[in-house]
Amino acid sequence: MSIERRFIALEDLEIRADDNGTAIKGYAAVFNRKSKEMWGFREQIAPGAFANSLKSNRNIKALWNHNPDYPLGSTKNSTLTLEEDAKGLRFDLVLPDTSWGKDAMESIRRGDTDGVSFGFRTKVDQWDESDPKNIVRTLVDVDLIEISPTPFPAYPQTSVGVRSFKEIFESHMAGKAQEDPERREIDPPVPPEPDGRSDQERMDAVKAELSYWNQIIEGGN
Repeated sequence: MSIERRFIALEDLEIRADDNGTAIKGYAAVFNRKSKEMWGFREQIAPGAFANSLKSNRNIKALWNHNPDYPLGSTKNSTLTLEEDAKGLRFDLVLPDTSWGKDAMESIRRGDTDGVSFGFRTKVDQWDESDPKNIVRTLVDVDLIEISPTPFPAYPQTSVGVRSFKEIFESHMAGKAQEDPERREIDPPVPPEPDGRSDQERMDAVKAELSYWNQIIEGGN
């Protein structure tokens, strides 16, 4: 199962320095907030989507821009604390006294790093196709792997991960086709409302966006 990643702008950010070191607090994910449309559908995260991961006591890491060579904290040693509240997935991260920890802190303090991302594998998702022009995927249960402060929040809410939205959509439709033998082909995504661009121009823009952010993500691994 492929790792997916989602990005949001840092929200309710707090920075503190005390006897335990320098720490940052904020949200790595926000519930019930629909993403921008990508490849015929939008996405949101249901409250409780991270609950099983948090109960499992697995060691969830905090990394600098998804790079495992630059760890910032982990739940195992309590330098990373994660909890769900009514708004979303809240984190409290005590940064290490390392060169990349200090760089991360300064970059966040200055506002150069203004986003946070989380990496996960989907266990349960739900699709609402009642309105073909407004298909919504809801992440219901995910395996949380890591969170990462990042200078590349792709969109103000959520965006492309390692597995592109196109592949997610096609995988969903392929599953539906298997469930219904009468459906031999994958339904094409519903195009967005007209915005003055031709279908080809819109397609080229989506492909360019996906390619760019996949390069950014792969370059950080």
